[in-house]
Amino acid sequence: MSTNTASRRTTNDTAALDAVATDIGLLIVRVVFGGLLAAHGSQKLFGWFNGYGWNATTASFDQMGYNPGKLFGTLAGLSEFTGGLLLVFGLVTPLAAAIVVGTMINAVNTMWSGGLLTGKGYELPLLYAAAAAALAFTGPGRFSLDHGRPWQRHGFVWGAGAIVLAVVAAVLTLIFKWVL
Repeated sequence: MSTNTASRRTTNDTAALDAVATDIGLLIVRVVFGGLLAAHGSQKLFGWFNGYGWNATTASFDQMGYNPGKLFGTLAGLSEFTGGLLLVFGLVTPLAAAIVVGTMINAVNTMWSGGLLTGKGYELPLLYAAAAAALAFTGPGRFSLDHGRPWQRHGFVWGAGAIVLAVVAAVLTLIFKWVL
């Protein structure tokens, strides 16, 4: 009888751990991915982590055809920094994902001529966009500021909405790039 009780307890403990495994995985993805993206944004805005800083970033955006560079460079840096931090904390996750995906669509567009796996291509922004899109659909998990809050949203409708918002914002940005 005691063997049966111990076996049941072990099964219950394993089931409890399995129940949080996905949430732990989502936490790891959010913290690493969101943290790296926020760091990229801070490089553009503040020159942190050996970044170029705001002046050099805005000048490079001018050279890439995103004129005025001050507007588009600031927008890119703020989008990466803010979107990344929101994902780290799991806060308003569908909106955070939309910010990141929209920004990364523009980064893919800019780096398209470099090819996919060339080291100067668009593989990194594509990877960031894919991770953000996945988080838009799955949600941030249990270990997030969204969890259990009235504003917590995830699932197909919210994921699809985030992607649509991202595509619309990215297309509008590209139109402004070509018009201005």
